[in-house]
Amino acid sequence: MNLGPLEIGLIILAVLLLFGYKKLPDASRSLGRSMRIFKGEMKGMKDDDARAVPPSPASPAALQAADADRRAQLEAEAAAAEARAAELRARAAQPGAADAR
Repeated sequence: MNLGPLEIGLIILAVLLLFGYKKLPDASRSLGRSMRIFKGEMKGMKDDDARAVPPSPASPAALQAADADRRAQLEAEAAAAEARAAELRARAAQPGAADAR
């Protein structure tokens, strides 16, 4: 469906008759603002979608290595806590330990 010069002229004449020549600049200015706001909001939504994409998960080998490191760290902390508890029990079992304080 092609619009020729006659059809375009008739559309312009109909718009001028409906809105009047005084309101036409205000209407086009308002339409331009609305388009600019709409464009900005669409760009903002695209940016939000791009930021919301979750990062790719780590490989299973990397996860296993991290788990092994964490397990070793926890085992070392547990051994230190057990040694400290044994030391405190030994100190409490000594006769006269309460008098030394």
